[in-house]
Amino acid sequence: MNELMKKILRQQAILNAARQANRDLTDEERNELDTLQNEINQITRDMNGQGNSGRQSVSAAVPAAGTEPTSTGSGDPESAQRAVETERQRINDIVSICRQAGMEIGTYIQDGTTADAVRQAALDHLIRGGAPVSTGVRVTENAEDKTRAAMADALVVRGGISLRTPAEGYRDFMGMSLRDLAIECIQKETGETGLNRRSNDDLFGMLQRQFYNPTSAFPSIMDQAIQKSYKEGHETVPVTFDKWVKKGTLNDFKIHDNYWLSGPAGEFLEVPESGELKHDVYSDEKLPTRKLKTYGRQFTMTRQAFINDDIGFLSKVPAKYAASARRTQNKQAYQILMKNPAIYDGANLFCAAHKNVLASGTGITREGTQSMLIALQTQKNQFNEDIIIRPATIVCGVGMEFDMYTLFYSPTINTSDNTQAVNPLYKYKDQIQVVSDPLINSMAGSGNVPWFLLGDKADTDFVEIDYLNGQEVPTIRRSEQAGTLGFVWDIYLDWGYSCMDYRGAVKNPGTVISAPIGVATE
Repeated sequence: MNELMKKILRQQAILNAARQANRDLTDEERNELDTLQNEINQITRDMNGQGNSGRQSVSAAVPAAGTEPTSTGSGDPESAQRAVETERQRINDIVSICRQAGMEIGTYIQDGTTADAVRQAALDHLIRGGAPVSTGVRVTENAEDKTRAAMADALVVRGGISLRTPAEGYRDFMGMSLRDLAIECIQKETGETGLNRRSNDDLFGMLQRQFYNPTSAFPSIMDQAIQKSYKEGHETVPVTFDKWVKKGTLNDFKIHDNYWLSGPAGEFLEVPESGELKHDVYSDEKLPTRKLKTYGRQFTMTRQAFINDDIGFLSKVPAKYAASARRTQNKQAYQILMKNPAIYDGANLFCAAHKNVLASGTGITREGTQSMLIALQTQKNQFNEDIIIRPATIVCGVGMEFDMYTLFYSPTINTSDNTQAVNPLYKYKDQIQVVSDPLINSMAGSGNVPWFLLGDKADTDFVEIDYLNGQEVPTIRRSEQAGTLGFVWDIYLDWGYSCMDYRGAVKNPGTVISAPIGVATE
């Protein structure tokens, strides 16, 4: 027992030295504290194995914050250890808060001020000063942050997701189950021993009580793992809408209808000698409105999933929801093409009045493509002026791109006299990209499969998707649900589609696509 007390008192002496010097712990002191703590834990485990006979009266070795260790009294080693850990964490928190806020540490450590009180003082200091007084302060990642990051990356990798730069030391936790990680986190935070003897259900209850505590490690580890998983799912899901849809940004959810397009400047007129300059009059045209909507889902890591050690949940489920957000945007974009809705002027997007649809559909033919090129490049702007629109993209159903490549990549074509001639569309092979998506096929059903020629985004607008403040990746957060046996997260994203100008595309109504040989149609 004397050996145990010596180690506890040595820990307190290290903390007191840092406290009196108004400084953080050095690396050597941290290492010594960790070594002492490991030795204390081992002695405590040995004592627990001896039963009550191994317990003796020990001093309250770690006094209240701000006082020096004095005489001994009755107590137990576990309480003394927890007091040491609490005091050490208090000092570290105060030093970190003061550094980040540019405050002097002053007497916060000596007089026993709590970390929460220092946080409030830091907030008041920032409000009064408008900004931290100290400049050049660099917030670095401490050992606890690094451990949490390593644990989170271990969960992600175990779930089957490959990370480009996993956190240092993540392999040390690759063999640990959710139960193992939970026990390690709870032991470090509470100092409670004997958790290995607890059932998975007991541990789950302890974690739920800590779940909404922002300083708890295990929820933070799950959050980090989920965030990395859903970002990976967002980046890797195969979609095609972003190849032809223009991106924009809005900063609120109001209807934005105050956008006006200034009229053209009149042509320069010749001014004869001693003549007068003619005054020019221009007009404005109102552009379509734009508005954001919020889309989202909620998912739960259930009590059963934790007890079953379903680590794959933390990687696969969030990635699926992030991918779903992208697929939803993809589907909405192609619904605009296929459903042909009425737009800002009251007419359908593709109609005769807009001069952007062929009178009859064709397959992938030179004649059909030529008609679409002419229709796109002979459009006039809102002020009935000729404009130049460079063809940039063909959007079609899957299977149609084979004929597209033949059409554009063949230098020569057969004439009616069965002779070779220059292919006039060959020059577009590097200018026009072909985008195929199976949504066009499925939305067309058994009818004609249309295809579309789109102009360059720099020349004219067509369909635009706006994001709130330009954020394209969904937001994910923990959400408290009363009566739910599990850990709950919300995932949501704000976006809105607008058809900005019908002049940016031409529609070919298409024809029925025959099934390839060998594929059953029934």
